[in-house]
Amino acid sequence: MDLTGGPAALAARALRTRRLARAPIHLYRAGLGAVFGARLLMLEHTGRVTGARRHVVLEVVDRPAPDTYVVVSGFGERSQWYRNVLADPDVRVSTGLRRGVPARAVPMPEQESAETLRRYARARPRAWRNLRAVIERATGAPVTTLPMVRLTLSAGRAVSGPPDRPGGTSPRRR
Repeated sequence: MDLTGGPAALAARALRTRRLARAPIHLYRAGLGAVFGARLLMLEHTGRVTGARRHVVLEVVDRPAPDTYVVVSGFGERSQWYRNVLADPDVRVSTGLRRGVPARAVPMPEQESAETLRRYARARPRAWRNLRAVIERATGAPVTTLPMVRLTLSAGRAVSGPPDRPGGTSPRRR
């Protein structure tokens, strides 16, 4: 299915609809993240202002090593999750059967991000055409390059972590 026309507008609207955009998070939290395979992951990060745990589901655009994932910020540097991992790079990753694995988030240099994006576009031309159309529709700006983050899993084992405390906060992970 090609999303470059009218469907791109619908998909862009869905991205801006919080309830729809966050629906996969509930599946990951219920232990059903494996239905998305290795193509998506859930990133748990810490709010830079509140210190509360935050979650976002992102597409994996590259796997340069078995314990390394590269994700892209489709909404650019203004994306909340991106700004949060810049402030606190200690995160947790859930993907496939892995849940709550501690990881380190490192922003990639612009040239490395651009090269990764070119490789992704060559490897998945249809997916890139659709994704690009949706991002451009949602942001109102052409996509030339996007900020990317390399997530390197820690050698430690996966942990699910305690549920949020009342009020939406949890103790800082270190």
